[in-house]
Amino acid sequence: MSFRLRVLGLLMLVALTATAATAWLTLRQANRQVREAVAAGEEDVARIGGELRAYGFAHGGWEGVGPTVAGLARDTGQRIRVVTEGGVLLADSDALAGREPRPGGSRPPVVVDARPVLRFPAGQGARLSVKATLGRIPRYRAATAYAACLTRAGVPVTARPDAHGIPVVEASGPAVNCRSAEDATTYVPGPGVDPLFRCERETPLLPCLQRGFDERTASFAPPRLDVSLGYRDEAPPVLAAGPAAAVAGGVALAAVLGALLLSRAVLRPVRAMTLAAQGLGEGDLERRVPVAGRDEIARLGVAFNRMADSLQAGEERQRRLTGDIAHELRTPLANLRGYLEALRDGVVEPTPELLDSLHEEALLQQRIVDDLHDLALAEAGALTYHRREVELRELLEAGRTAQRARAEAVGVALELRAPHPVSVYADPDRLRQAVGNLVTNALRATSAGGTVTLALSARDGRAVVEVADTGTGIAAGDLPHLFDRFWRADPSRGRATGGSGLGLSIARQIVADHGGTIGVRSTLGAGTTFTITLPEADGGQSARR
Repeated sequence: MSFRLRVLGLLMLVALTATAATAWLTLRQANRQVREAVAAGEEDVARIGGELRAYGFAHGGWEGVGPTVAGLARDTGQRIRVVTEGGVLLADSDALAGREPRPGGSRPPVVVDARPVLRFPAGQGARLSVKATLGRIPRYRAATAYAACLTRAGVPVTARPDAHGIPVVEASGPAVNCRSAEDATTYVPGPGVDPLFRCERETPLLPCLQRGFDERTASFAPPRLDVSLGYRDEAPPVLAAGPAAAVAGGVALAAVLGALLLSRAVLRPVRAMTLAAQGLGEGDLERRVPVAGRDEIARLGVAFNRMADSLQAGEERQRRLTGDIAHELRTPLANLRGYLEALRDGVVEPTPELLDSLHEEALLQQRIVDDLHDLALAEAGALTYHRREVELRELLEAGRTAQRARAEAVGVALELRAPHPVSVYADPDRLRQAVGNLVTNALRATSAGGTVTLALSARDGRAVVEVADTGTGIAAGDLPHLFDRFWRADPSRGRATGGSGLGLSIARQIVADHGGTIGVRSTLGAGTTFTITLPEADGGQSARR
């Protein structure tokens, strides 16, 4: 997987995880708060209905219910509007709080019925239950009248249900002029069953008796209430910001920590590469980075290691170049110094042969210095070329003529194969120098009786010059180093087996400056062939372009 896809995948993973976690935690928090709000609302409704019913049960009516409504509104935070089932307004928490009553909301009203719920002892017969119900109506009428009187007088009232659910009213303040339950008119049912309490045999007895009781006491019992809660356009309950913010903060922190861990894992190879680059800058050319995978980072690591190898190889070549220059100059200069000192001390006679040898050695050192200078200029692009159209057959013939004496001296045949003239746009002197270096090396590598051949041809608009010999050949492992400066196949660097090791480097640079290439192929024991390709001149125009 590529580095870009890995980073994109990690970012998507972090984003999706953070989003999913935030959504899940927020939904969970919202559900919990909604459940709590619903439970709180149900508790408020139950409390409001229960306290209002207890008030009507204890006071025998709804007179003076305002303070109770105001207290419930203050404790629950609800707007409470209390009306009877006939539509008579008894209390409004807005009016009690001194503000303009707001329109009612859309929630259905809560029905509050303060009339007692009848209870009968277990195992009591139907007829006894009917008689007990009829007998309790006068007591309930007296209890409601007594409780209402005490309420009007401002006396605190308490009530408790008796065995049949009828309130027993008790006053906890000073006595007032009210009729007690014992002074109330007693209703004595006649023989038989009151028609209002006649129940069918299939109907359960208790609901039937309760319904009859409610109908007979409707004229004096507290009327049922419709309690409206809330108001129109009331804002719905909102989620608490604190828990949601805490959830978002926790998820964000987890996402940041996860992103840091993931980025640390992703950027580990980049950090290793940075440390390796710093090491290279400080001179540690052996620093490399571990490479794993095949993504962009791995390819960057491979390129970095290749660059480090190139730098290390360049440094090694530089050190080897310095040693080779010192070696090339030390031995001849030591010889010159020794002969000069011997001549000065009179140990050696200054014969013409000795002077010629010393002069030749001095020329050799001068040529090495000149070659180094030319190579430095060529590699820097500062070598001067005087280009013109050159006929290569003539140039090769001139080179063959210049090298013929040396070839005959070592017993090597020097041949030219150029059936057709081919022209290039080049500096003839520099081109002759490059070809001459190749011919010199070929003559050194070829034993007596061998052949060195100069061949010229044209292929696909390019001039091809080949210098082939039948010498010893070059090992395949040495071919990549042939054009290195001062490189020689002979480790002893003897004069009999080669020159300074700069000729091929100079030849390659000259050919490259003319827009050409130089290559080599060789077989051990069969010989070596150097091939130069140059752009063929078209009246000199193509090379100029």
